[in-house]
Parts: sequence; C-alpha cells; structure tokens
Amino acid sequence: MYKTIVVHVDGGPDQDSRLRAAALLAKEHGAHLVGSAATGISWVNYALLAGSAGVPVPEPESDFHGLREAARARLDAFLRAAGRLGVDSLETRMAEADPRDALLLESRYADLVVLSQEHAGAPAPALAAQARHLPEFLALRGARPVLVVPARYEDAAIPGAAVVGWDGSMQAMRAIAAALPLLRRAENVKLALINPDRLSELHGEDPGADMALYLARHGVRVEVVCERTNLPVGAALAALARDCDAGLMVAGAFGHSRYREWVLGGATRELLERAPVPLLLAH
Repeated sequence: MYKTIVVHVDGGPDQDSRLRAAALLAKEHGAHLVGSAATGISWVNYALLAGSAGVPVPEPESDFHGLREAARARLDAFLRAAGRLGVDSLETRMAEADPRDALLLESRYADLVVLSQEHAGAPAPALAAQARHLPEFLALRGARPVLVVPARYEDAAIPGAAVVGWDGSMQAMRAIAAALPLLRRAENVKLALINPDRLSELHGEDPGADMALYLARHGVRVEVVCERTNLPVGAALAALARDCDAGLMVAGAFGHSRYREWVLGGATRELLERAPVPLLLAH
C-alpha cells in the first residue's frame, strides 16, 4: 500500500484535478498526503544577489519575501481543499528550491508522487521554465513512481480497470512492481503487449504468460492482450485504455542521457502528453 503520497502544489489551473486524484488514493490507502510547494529560490539566486547588484530576482514576485508568501498562500489553500476532500492525515512542505529539485528530494521519502499531465505543444507562457517537464524529470530521475493526472480527471475510480504496458524491459518491470498496490484493487487488468513478435527474445514462446502468472500470484485479476498494430506504442496503449474504459495506465519510462540532458523515448512522450487517464510511470 501507499502510505506517503506527495502532490505538487503550484496553484495552477490543473492543481484541482491532481489533488482530487491524490486525495482519493490517500483515503483508499490510509496514506499521509504531503503538499509540496517551491519558492523558486535556489542557492544560485542567493549567489547572484550577493555577488552582483541589480541582478533581477525571479518572477512574478519582486523579492524573496514575496516568493515565500506566495508559496505559503498556495499551501494554505491546499490544506483547505484537501480537508474538504476528506483527507485526515496531511501536511505541507515549502522548499527553497525550484520545483524539480524540491519534488526530487520529497520523492525519496514517499511512495508516490502525483503530478499533472502537461499539455501537448508549447508550454503555457506563465509556467516557469523550472516547472516545465516535471513528469518526465521526476519519472526518469526520481526514486519513486510518478502518477500523471490529466487535467480533465474528475472523480473516477483509480484504478477501476487498468491497462499495463508490458514489453519485457526492466523499466516496465519496475513500473508494474510500483503499481501493485493499485493493480491488486483493480476490477481487471489488461497486460498489453504491442507487437510482441518484434521482441520475441524478451517474451519467450508464450508472450505475457510469465508476467501474467507473476501478477496472478499477487492477487491481480489479469488478462493478456496482444495487439498487432501500425500505431505507435503509446497511441496503441492509449486507445486500448479508452476502449476498455480504464481508470489507470501503467508503463515504464524510457529515456537516455545526452550531454547531461534527459531525452524521452517516443512511447513515453506520447503517453505523457496524451494518456486519457491517470498514468503511473517508473524508470
């Protein structure tokens, strides 16, 4: 079970949907909910101000005090909203850091991190650069699984039914292990293999059979689904989730390091941008 759940608190338009998802899980699992807000102030900001007069401070507030006050106001609003949603055990954390570093640290001491799905295409102009691409940053660098919640999520059961992407990879194995507390509660789980013939060396003679047996031994009601399609993997998984009215998707997060920057694989990016339901990722 998940006993500590961290949710990103930024006061943005998508916060309500991810908070409702986080609150639902906290109540179902008897978990402690942590609201994490970042001031955007880092040691770099301090160093710049100490070393050079007139260096601009972060926007939108004009000074560090304003940034702290704004973060505190967001956390106070989070406490009121989480209380209205019936969460009994909760706290707030304010970090003197940018959101990526703050959540990366918080993830070390949690079971799950809840974030919002970023909109496909150009990011919102008001979104600070340090807050962009949070889901992929935390999924690829964080110590814990990330639940990415679409903006249109309301109060659907998580998981309800679930679609799990399985390709035999280590990333997919870690995502499945991280999702077990949810998969055990699922009405049914579709273990989805997309074009498994292309990865026959990972799947063996009976694709999906061994992982299905592993899940069944953990009390998961599982069905193997082999999809042969010309669609990209991410699109095929999303289509299956829509067709079976799933409440959860589970997938491994793929990426590689290039000049110290993380670059996502195509399937992971497709899912992050377009998953129709909450998506659990682990790397």
